[in-house]
Parts: sequence; C-alpha cells; structure tokens
Amino acid sequence: MRICVYCASSEHVDRRYHDAASALGRAIAEARCTLVYGGGAAGLMGSLANGALASGGEVIGIIPRFMTEVEWQHPGLANLEVVEDMRERKHRLLAGSDAVVALPGGCGTLEELFEAMTLKRLALYLKPIVLLDVDGFYAPLERFLEQTIEQRFMNPQHRALWTSVARVEDVLPRIRATPDWDANARDYAAVR
Repeated sequence: MRICVYCASSEHVDRRYHDAASALGRAIAEARCTLVYGGGAAGLMGSLANGALASGGEVIGIIPRFMTEVEWQHPGLANLEVVEDMRERKHRLLAGSDAVVALPGGCGTLEELFEAMTLKRLALYLKPIVLLDVDGFYAPLERFLEQTIEQRFMNPQHRALWTSVARVEDVLPRIRATPDWDANARDYAAVR
C-alpha cells in the first residue's frame, strides 16, 4: 500500500506533533507500506520520514526544484523525486496513492488536503482520506465542514469524504476499513 501523508514543515510546533509524525512513519514502515510525502527534512516532514527510515521503511519524497536550491530536502532519502513546481508535486503525491493521511499542518497541508477532498468529491480520487486529529487539532475544521453541509454548500453524502482518528495506531485500520469512494460521485457532487 502506498500512503500519501501531508504535514507541516515548521520546526516550532509542540513536540507532541513531532512524536505523532514519527510514530506514524514507524507504523507505515512496520506495516510494509510505502510512505510518500513532500520530501522535506524539517518539521513534521522530517519527523515522519525519520520514523519510517528508522524502521526500515520505503520512503518516497517529492519536492519542487526551488526547495532543493535552498536545501530543504531530506538528505537520507534514497528515493527523492525533484519536480518543477508545487502543482506537479501535489499531483505526484496523490497519483497512485492508496490513501491520504493529514497530520497537523498549516496552509500548505490544508491546501493539499482540500485538493484531495475536492478531487474525491468529483470522483477523480477514490481512496480514503484520514485526518490524524492529534489532541483535537482538526476538530475546528471538522465543525466548519459540518457547517458547510448544514448550510448546503455540500451534500450530506460529503460527510464521508474524510474520516478522522485521534491515535496513530488507528490510522492503518481506518484506511483498511474505509471503502473506496463511489465512482459515480459526480452525480451528487453539485448541491441540489
């Protein structure tokens, strides 16, 4: 299984987020899944990759060229794909992945997450999207998404675009338990 993980590059976040990222990397590696992520060495990205690498996991980093010019790439990756820009990076992260996991993050993480959710809503991506809700990080976002459904910006079926778990050990079971999205989802992508 190839698991795409979105997460922060900030070094200045609470240690609990780094610990969760490292534990997720280890869990993915120990399950013999392939980790695909943004290729960075800093922040949760680095903790995630280090956790997977320390457990002998296969890690694929996908990073835009400009980030390598300022040496943001993880030096320990055997498989680092350098792409031209952020758009290509997002496409390559998602292409061929069997699931998306979003660790806590800032605007880049959220932008990637929302693109994956939008593509799923349009039946262009059919795989599970799991929020790793470390200490309630994603609870405000989920309340906001619920509001978009209540106010008819999304249909009730769209509640199933994502799921969330609070613990790292629940991520892989949730992925395995989540069925693929309906290939006919375009029939209810528009709010009626």
